[in-house]
Amino acid sequence: MTGPGPAPRARPTLLFVHGWAFDASLWAPLRAELGGWPQAVFDAGYFGAKQDADVAGPTIAIGHSLGVLRLLRRLPPGCLGLVAINGFPRFAAAPGFDEGVPARMLDRMIKRLSADPAAVLRDFRQRCGAASPFGEPRTEALGLDLQALRDDDLRPALAALPVPLLALAGEEDPIVPAPMTRALFADRPAGELCWRERGGHLLPVSDAPWCAARIRAFLSRVAPEA
Repeated sequence: MTGPGPAPRARPTLLFVHGWAFDASLWAPLRAELGGWPQAVFDAGYFGAKQDADVAGPTIAIGHSLGVLRLLRRLPPGCLGLVAINGFPRFAAAPGFDEGVPARMLDRMIKRLSADPAAVLRDFRQRCGAASPFGEPRTEALGLDLQALRDDDLRPALAALPVPLLALAGEEDPIVPAPMTRALFADRPAGELCWRERGGHLLPVSDAPWCAARIRAFLSRVAPEA
């Protein structure tokens, strides 16, 4: 008669990091779909106090849009995998990367932000497909991250990513168009990039069940013992 087998390991914490012009509430639909997993949420402080998420132990990092760029700067300790939703390692166009957004568009947004931040946010969120109200903008945090969208290039970090990657993209994303995504992820192994037919820029909201199904399959590969 054999004794009991080893106890299953604790499930990794899902760390959610939102993108520009949004806050931690963006994740509510997807978090509900993944409610059986421990969760932590980062908030950049665009509309209130910044909320860091200090996670101990094994973690799956999940970023949306600019949140992916932020995570590529520094993965959390104990990270087992990265999920990029509508994400990118570079946003603005650069030599050899014509598919990016022209830097002059971001320069205009930065200039307008100081004069009428609510209008800049409203226009951008409407382009994303979000009509929900938002709080009082904090222009310093928003402006710094607009500069990151214009200047940061984390393509080397993506190429050297030390953990498995799952990238979820929308075929009709108006912010991160399909040609941009294809160019940025062209050198990644086959199977890492999944496309949502007719999907837009807010897949964690508009297509939460679809995202959750693919994240659960990813979790079963990178953390099967949990």
